[in-house]
Amino acid sequence: MADATYVNFVPAGKRDQLRQILETEDTAPLIWRERRSFRGSEFYFSGPPALARKAQAYVAEWLITS
Repeated sequence: MADATYVNFVPAGKRDQLRQILETEDTAPLIWRERRSFRGSEFYFSGPPALARKAQAYVAEWLITS
């Protein structure tokens, strides 16, 4: 099955914290990348569809609760 990519927009005030979390965790086989803009960043999660979707959902929940 092909990989899937999901995206989260993270406001500028929280992107450093999320990046730090992602850099310290072993996310294999998930691949993440960041595309920065003035107001925040888009974080892209690519990999097996179920795993990429779980990562996207986790970040969405993290944004709401943090």
